[in-house]
Amino acid sequence: MGETNRVVARFLDGSTLKGTTEDFFPNRPTFHLAVLGQPRSQEIRCAQLKAVFFVKDFSGDPKREDLPGYSVSNLPNLGKKVAVQFKDGEIICGYTLSYSTDRSGFFLLPADEGANNLRVYVLKHATKKVAVGPAADDLAKQQRPDAA
Repeated sequence: MGETNRVVARFLDGSTLKGTTEDFFPNRPTFHLAVLGQPRSQEIRCAQLKAVFFVKDFSGDPKREDLPGYSVSNLPNLGKKVAVQFKDGEIICGYTLSYSTDRSGFFLLPADEGANNLRVYVLKHATKKVAVGPAADDLAKQQRPDAA
């Protein structure tokens, strides 16, 4: 058995499921999620997902506002800067060691170190735009309220 991970699966239709998984692997078409409050695990099809959020806990802090863009405290050894704009308009910023245009997805380490997300697996089919390096800063500016 693999490591148990707490995840929030966000679907393209806007729905979410929270639970644990032991068999999530990048580039596999499915994984199993033991959904909170349900007796059996469900098979999750990645083709239906926007992203998989690996979280510290399921409740998070609803009062906390995520910090937009990039923090100066982040170190360059976290990988390349990347900003993702999903088809629904949401923008997330972070760092990646594994982005490639020929893969179905990639892991992103959130730029906001205080967020509840440990890492995010982004499904490429759910993205409108992926910006890497200096272009990521430009896309990140779009999520800040003072950018208008």
